[in-house]
Amino acid sequence: MKSVPLGPQYREATLQRLADTEFDVLVIGGGIVGAGAALDAISRGLSVALVEARDWASGTSSRSSKLIHGGLRYLEQRDFGLVREALRERSLLLTRLAPHLVRPVPFLYPLRHRLWERCYVGAGVTLYDTMGGSRVMPRHRQLTRSGALREAPALHPDALVGAIQYYDAQVDDARYTMMVARTAAHYGACVATRAEVTGFLREGERVTGASVLDAESGRTIDVRARRVVNATGVWTDGVGRMTGTRTPFSVRASKGVHLLVRRDRIPLNTGLITRTAKSVLFVIPWGRHWIIGTTDTPWDRDPDAPVADEADVDYLLDEVNTLLRIPLTREDVVGVYAGLRPLLSGETDDTTRLSREHTVAEPVPGLVVVSGGKFTTYRVMAKDAVDVAAEGLEASVPASVTARLPILGAVGFEVLWNERRRLAADSGLHVARVEHLLKRYGACTPELLGLIDRDPSLGEPIEGAPDYLRAEAVYAVTHEGALHLEDVLSRRMRVTMEERDGGRAACHHVAELIAPYLGWDTTDLTGEIDRYLRYVQAERGDDDLASGDPAICPTPA
Repeated sequence: MKSVPLGPQYREATLQRLADTEFDVLVIGGGIVGAGAALDAISRGLSVALVEARDWASGTSSRSSKLIHGGLRYLEQRDFGLVREALRERSLLLTRLAPHLVRPVPFLYPLRHRLWERCYVGAGVTLYDTMGGSRVMPRHRQLTRSGALREAPALHPDALVGAIQYYDAQVDDARYTMMVARTAAHYGACVATRAEVTGFLREGERVTGASVLDAESGRTIDVRARRVVNATGVWTDGVGRMTGTRTPFSVRASKGVHLLVRRDRIPLNTGLITRTAKSVLFVIPWGRHWIIGTTDTPWDRDPDAPVADEADVDYLLDEVNTLLRIPLTREDVVGVYAGLRPLLSGETDDTTRLSREHTVAEPVPGLVVVSGGKFTTYRVMAKDAVDVAAEGLEASVPASVTARLPILGAVGFEVLWNERRRLAADSGLHVARVEHLLKRYGACTPELLGLIDRDPSLGEPIEGAPDYLRAEAVYAVTHEGALHLEDVLSRRMRVTMEERDGGRAACHHVAELIAPYLGWDTTDLTGEIDRYLRYVQAERGDDDLASGDPAICPTPA
């Protein structure tokens, strides 16, 4: 399936279409739910626009635990419907929708008590194995202490009496979100980033579109639509206030913090999961790193800038060190990121007790609001939102087809994977590099290889970020809609969080590489580098850029 390139020319044409067209559906928010709603609506034959104030997945959808999972802990809360739904979606993603982006990961659950805990956890994992189409994964297995230590030699023998190993799945959340938006564009949706909704158009009480500010040019465009879907996550209440009416539910933000440490620092053949007094602790494989997370604490400040403080980092280190033979220290931390979960507000102040289920409402005529939920169930959330939006359209709208609609790069992925050695020989790349591309781009990989064929220098690693090829930076701006250096290094590639320096060494090289494709002059290039360095400073703390060391994170003011 040849992709639609989301380069600068596409964006200019899209902005013109936004100004000239009345759409059936306008979706606000370029996170996973908004991108999913745009794909759901366009695949039902509706005309669709999707606008995002910053970049695809720039908020919650790039800062998750990177898991596609049913939520094992929700079984204990007896939320069987949510777990079943999530496991059904996990099965679809693994087998049909995105096998190039979603892959199985084993997790070890250490047992600390004999007999009763093995029976209790084993019964829950057995149920987890059989619900919602989860049979696509290997079944769990019971392990003795010695068996568990063979899988996880990093664990201290006194930290467990045995273990249970089961499977969940993993995804690069930012890349997946971007690929869903690209898939919507492939089928005809008008999608645009750096396009911020500043107000709603009205005819009487009815919402009939939105005023959209193009952050790149400063001009405002009135986008007319029969129905508007607000899928802005933790920004839901803020966007809702533009209508002057109250949404029938409110959204609370819960902060989740994650650490990255080098893979060789924790000798494991499996991921880990264990319960803590406050949340669940994961140790998740991520390329050359482990992701350690997460926290679950209320956040009532600016949703644009969640930060991890020293207490968050200490908490995660303390919890993981209860399991490890050789404790981790702050010097082992390569990167830190913090994200916000949109939880439907209840009467409790404890965000760990708020619902991960989603709600769809129509607070004013013409405006549909969807919020809550989790990354794994985004497709169901999107379907439900479009179902409600479709009720207000005059013509009959077909049912959702996204359960059968592969994401861009899925069709033909298995064939290319089987041919990866031939692709490596033809391109001159090592087979490991081709595998890396296939796992990130799927059946779109030949487009990357085409860039390298035309310019062999693009087959070289990026200086300062050797896990990625120069072609990937170029492809990010010619095909994947990246408009700024931050978009490339933080979300198309994950250099910002994976490199100890936050991508400082790579940013100059990448900026010079992509400048011709984005029309930057010397002043633009310098400005982009300065903005990126400030972005890294804000992400990692005031001392990071000054010292060259990876500051853990600032203490919030």
